[in-house]
Amino acid sequence: MLIYIIRHGETNLNALGVLQGRLDEPLNQGGRDLAVVTGQEMKDIHFDACYSSPLVRAKETAEIVLKESGNDIPIITEDRIQEMDFGEMEGKKLTVMGETGKLFFTDSFRFPGFPGGENVQQLCARTQDFLKELLARDDDKTYLIATHGCALRAMLNFLYDDPSSFWQKNVPYNCCVNIVEGQGGTGRLIEQDKIYYSPDLIVDHYSK
Repeated sequence: MLIYIIRHGETNLNALGVLQGRLDEPLNQGGRDLAVVTGQEMKDIHFDACYSSPLVRAKETAEIVLKESGNDIPIITEDRIQEMDFGEMEGKKLTVMGETGKLFFTDSFRFPGFPGGENVQQLCARTQDFLKELLARDDDKTYLIATHGCALRAMLNFLYDDPSSFWQKNVPYNCCVNIVEGQGGTGRLIEQDKIYYSPDLIVDHYSK
């Protein structure tokens, strides 16, 4: 079993460096361009199934990658892998929360959560529930999963060499791909934050 987990392409809200969470923002042209290149570079991969967050930026990324890679399969939406619920902070920058907001990046597991939203522990629980359920199938299929930056880190947290480091030094770049190999019901991360486009195009909108 191989599972390719991709973060969506860039949106206008990404470019502004704000928390978009459940805001249903589409990709901008730069985000679509990254997804096209990524899909073209994955043309030799046959995907048996695709799961996506129900949010449009993730679904659009999955659609483009599947089209460009030559995979004509349906996209199954999965609520458990949608982005963190940022509650009252949706559409705002973390600086609004002062020192408490800094904890989200510097010490994520001590971050108390967003007012009216989720904390990291809750996000890990729901995203990992999905991934572990998929790994339990223990089949020979190849899957594409389209999700979000924070949700991706939460989903893979239990597979990192150092799970205490939530962000693994940075927010996943737009359209980066993480590859999990599944065998015997367990997973192993064999590629972390792989990009299929020029490194010159990497932009970190949420630099700590």
